[in-house]
Amino acid sequence: MMAEAGTGGPRLAELLALGRRLWDELDSSTEPSSGAPAVQEKVRQGLDALQRAAAMVAQLELFSENEELEEIASADLKFLLLPALLGAMTLKQVDLSRRREHLESAREHFLHFLKLCRSYGLGSFQLPPGTSDEGESRSPSAQSQDPAQPNLVAMAMSRTAKIERYKQKKELENKLASMSSSVESGTADEDQIREFYILQIQKWIGTSLEEIESIDQELVILRSRDGARQ
Repeated sequence: MMAEAGTGGPRLAELLALGRRLWDELDSSTEPSSGAPAVQEKVRQGLDALQRAAAMVAQLELFSENEELEEIASADLKFLLLPALLGAMTLKQVDLSRRREHLESAREHFLHFLKLCRSYGLGSFQLPPGTSDEGESRSPSAQSQDPAQPNLVAMAMSRTAKIERYKQKKELENKLASMSSSVESGTADEDQIREFYILQIQKWIGTSLEEIESIDQELVILRSRDGARQ
């Protein structure tokens, strides 16, 4: 559907821009404590803006799993990033009593983003282990792998994939940096704008895969701790 985010008007773009700006500030912050009230206020504002934008995108039905990438208007491509940004912002919350809930919520956002990207053919990657294509992810602790017998082949593949992802991420960051001024100043043409947003999406695919991996590791620890308590 060649939907320009028109009905949402500038409101939708403004909400995404606000969420992005707050995320960038948090990501480059030198604030020593992520629990500082000013930091958590930014997290709260960012989540609010991104959740409202995501609700508008769902209402407008901007994206659907049975359409082609070419059918998305260039100006709408940036809204594909919403679930990934929501996942990243969700992880910035520091309430320890709700840590597991935040991890599981962030994982769902990242997974939603990855599935959306895959349905549009953006990037070639495998969904995280324990994720069924039909829908919901199984918890990492539900996997049959015996923890006492590490799968060495999988570990080696994972390490190679990580190195490859790191190299790709650096390349993408360099390309984005060289393009950002022309896109932000409005001098970029349609093709450049399109490429810029697709590169951003590809960068966030790598980030989402990394985040899900560390979320799964933390969830295993939290579950075993909860089990020990009981």
